[in-house]
Amino acid sequence: MSNKTKNDASELIAGKIAKLPQAGELSAIDAWWGLVAVVFLGIILLVSLYPDPYARILSFVQDGVIVTILVTISTFLLTMVLGLICGLGRVSKNKFVYGLTSVYVEVIRGIPLLVQLLVWYFAFPAIVVRIGAALNFRPFQQYLANPIMMAIIGISICYAAYMAEIVRAGIESLPVGQMEAARSLGMTKAQAMRTVILPQAYRTIMPTIGNEFISLLKDSSLVSVVAVADLTRRGREFMSTTFMPIETWLMIALLYLLMTLISARIAKIVENKTKLEK
Repeated sequence: MSNKTKNDASELIAGKIAKLPQAGELSAIDAWWGLVAVVFLGIILLVSLYPDPYARILSFVQDGVIVTILVTISTFLLTMVLGLICGLGRVSKNKFVYGLTSVYVEVIRGIPLLVQLLVWYFAFPAIVVRIGAALNFRPFQQYLANPIMMAIIGISICYAAYMAEIVRAGIESLPVGQMEAARSLGMTKAQAMRTVILPQAYRTIMPTIGNEFISLLKDSSLVSVVAVADLTRRGREFMSTTFMPIETWLMIALLYLLMTLISARIAKIVENKTKLEK
């Protein structure tokens, strides 16, 4: 075999080895998925070894798990849309748009999420009813708030204010030359923002977005105070009828932990797939 052939073969093998995950990376991935497996097996063992009360608790709250996931995903999607719109407003050169979005961000961030949920569930319907009475408009007079819808709207509006700042920071972290280069190629400002700036910005802020999703999942437990039968509320209902606080909240905590760990792993996978190569 010639020296050239040997060198080519060595370079090919070295290239393939370089593309393999490092030992530290593999161990980190295995360790975190291992924690997910440990929590999952812990739930299975509790249900198997002590079906009364843990199997009863799991059966009782399973619909609450579905509601929690539904509220979290729906809220996150709406938050992404509202956050993008407000984030663009925060970097807008239009003073009115900038001022309006800035006031929104500052006001919403200054009010606790729980208070906002109470406003949407109790105060907003009362305002609608009063407007209906003033206008003699029967549909408004008979308006009843949907708990899940009000919860989704309340959390989305709150989290969109934080997401707007995340988007703004991602856009402003890019060099000014990115926009100038896109404009020099004949793109409009909107085209440059859509095809050049935003894709890079979202790759930069993806870890933060993942953290926001996990925080949103945990904060979704607050919707239990506005008559939404989520995981937390179902746990409270079970505890109030059985007087088993330790067993009930142990199972609820493990279910939340399992969901947040899985969400964190999925967020990490998405982050790695979209990461900017250095």
